[in-house]
Amino acid sequence: MNLNLTNKVAVITGASRGIGRSIAEALSREGMLLVIAARSSDLLQEVARSCGKNVVVFAADLRDEKSPGALIEFAVEKFGTIDLVVNNAGATKRGDFLELTEEDWRDGFALKLYSAVRCSRAAWPHLAKSKGSIVNIVGIGGRTGSADFSIGGSVNAALLNLTKALADRGNKDGVRVNAINPGWIATDRLRSRITKFAEDHRIGFDDAAARMASDMGIRRFGAPEEIASAVAFLASDVSGYCQGTIFDIDGGTTGTL
Repeated sequence: MNLNLTNKVAVITGASRGIGRSIAEALSREGMLLVIAARSSDLLQEVARSCGKNVVVFAADLRDEKSPGALIEFAVEKFGTIDLVVNNAGATKRGDFLELTEEDWRDGFALKLYSAVRCSRAAWPHLAKSKGSIVNIVGIGGRTGSADFSIGGSVNAALLNLTKALADRGNKDGVRVNAINPGWIATDRLRSRITKFAEDHRIGFDDAAARMASDMGIRRFGAPEEIASAVAFLASDVSGYCQGTIFDIDGGTTGTL
């Protein structure tokens, strides 16, 4: 299917690895012009090389309140417009609620929620002009609480609510805003857990992955490319009637409505 994304401009945060990298590569294959952002310049350069031409790098810590605005300004300077913002930055700390610190909570909200707020706000006039869209990469923890994921669940729930709020505003301004909730996706972090499980149980990696997935009540873990394909769909006019839509891409992990 031709998604008609050629020469449209996408800004992707958290693009240096995992889901963010897959999103950048998928949108590059669709012919989009990319501005990719994360803290590591070296990793971003690797992603840029894997995507080929028409990719520029913006290395910054998006927890800094000035960085999101600078990122959007940089994108407009480079390409003159913005058609898509993918808010993907942010990992939150797991742990016992009684042991998590004030700094842990501040850090979780600063990178994932506040950077999305600031990027979206800075990009909004440009997206309104281009009739573009925002895709927030959130997570199923925002829909189902978990004792060891109190920070991440709270941040994700807030970002899901922000998605609905911006979609409501977007109906007025012509900006589409949607979200994706990834489930258990085989990024480096999950692969490390699988590797440890395999070592602890003295089994192969594939057997460990199958057993872990089965214990979670799903058939398999997801691939970053599956999230990336959904982003491309939401960025295109094929999904033109999606507004405030929240996609749970989790293999059936989430059983609630």
